[in-house]
Amino acid sequence: MTAPTFRLATVDDVPAVVTLVTSSYRGEASRAGWTTEADLLDGERLDPQVLRADIERPDSKVLLAERSGELVACAHVAVEDGAGYFGMFAVRPDLQGAGLGKQVLGEAERVAREEWRLPAMRMTVLTARADLIAFYERRGFRRTGATKPFPYGDERFGRPRREDLEFAVLEKQL
Repeated sequence: MTAPTFRLATVDDVPAVVTLVTSSYRGEASRAGWTTEADLLDGERLDPQVLRADIERPDSKVLLAERSGELVACAHVAVEDGAGYFGMFAVRPDLQGAGLGKQVLGEAERVAREEWRLPAMRMTVLTARADLIAFYERRGFRRTGATKPFPYGDERFGRPRREDLEFAVLEKQL
């Protein structure tokens, strides 16, 4: 597999990033990959205004992975509470399972470790996504034991299909 080229998102990329993230997690298109949340949540996965704020704020980068100029993956990395925060991770569904996600995660870890000199990377993952948590554990992340509530009632994060959603906090030493 050809290595992607990375660049930082600009506000002009917001529509394409929202489309990529939504197609990776929600609706029928997401079922082509293994990261789907279609059985857990309906609606949007990413609010355009939240994305714009992530692009514009200091100590925050939205990484885009491209092949031949085409957006194939993305992730958000930011400084949060003395560590890197990793989120908004998406790989085009038809390209999942071929190593592209590992490359994007590696680039995000490099930014946190080399550019920001941070000691660790943290993320939140829905506890119902045992397969996704296992993916991150194989890459050195560990559950911290902490959880965060799902933002029920805030449709910017989707419409839950279950009432037991919460996030596990994972961390990896860099």
